[in-house]
Amino acid sequence: MIISGLRHVTAIGGIMTTPTLSRPHDRTAPAAPGVTARRLRRPSWRDPRLLVGLLLVLLSVVGVAGLLRAVDTTEPVFVARRALTPGQAVTGDDLAVAHVRIVGAGRPYLSASRPLAGLVVVRPVPAGELVPASALGGADRVDLRPITVPVEPAAAGALPRGSVVDVWVASRSADRADSYERPRLVASGVQVGDRSQARAGWGGAASAGSLGSTGSTVQLLLTPALVPELIQAVDNSARITLVPAPAALPRRSGT
Repeated sequence: MIISGLRHVTAIGGIMTTPTLSRPHDRTAPAAPGVTARRLRRPSWRDPRLLVGLLLVLLSVVGVAGLLRAVDTTEPVFVARRALTPGQAVTGDDLAVAHVRIVGAGRPYLSASRPLAGLVVVRPVPAGELVPASALGGADRVDLRPITVPVEPAAAGALPRGSVVDVWVASRSADRADSYERPRLVASGVQVGDRSQARAGWGGAASAGSLGSTGSTVQLLLTPALVPELIQAVDNSARITLVPAPAALPRRSGT
């Protein structure tokens, strides 16, 4: 074998061969002619795909809102913030708005869209209760009369406005001036109106006798038929006792 430069000659069986050294393979492929790389562009408001996406989101929001309105069958009605007594003129401060589900036909409760001008309470409504539509009306529909009776300060403090009481009256004994007859029930389910502190020297009867400067008065809302009997009891210095009705008594926890 003869090597000369980069070529060598090999004798195989009398035949001279001259191999040629190959060059290393070039791994870098030439770029295809006529192909240009595209650059990424920022999305624009004019892009149709973006506009279609926004339209779909808007349609879904409107559809869900419409579905919720269709499913919601509640309506706004008035709720008494405080006890409402017959004859009382009602204002917006006395009421709150609650959304309730009305089952059945008719509107048993006072709608929050109804104007309150010229309306007075014609039926007692406890605090926190829904206001019935029939509980408000014109002043000519009020059939209760406020009568003020003297009570002990402790008794008056335990009877907030709107409380429901039973009225018991014990007449003075004819034999002894400092004793009383057996008490009798004069009225039941009577609502308490306003309370006030009596002035010194105001006469009358209470559960402990005559009312002095430390006594209090309670306003009772009575039907016209009961007014004369209560007035007579007060004038005759009878002992008047107000007993809270079971519905007005505070409930114990767990009952």
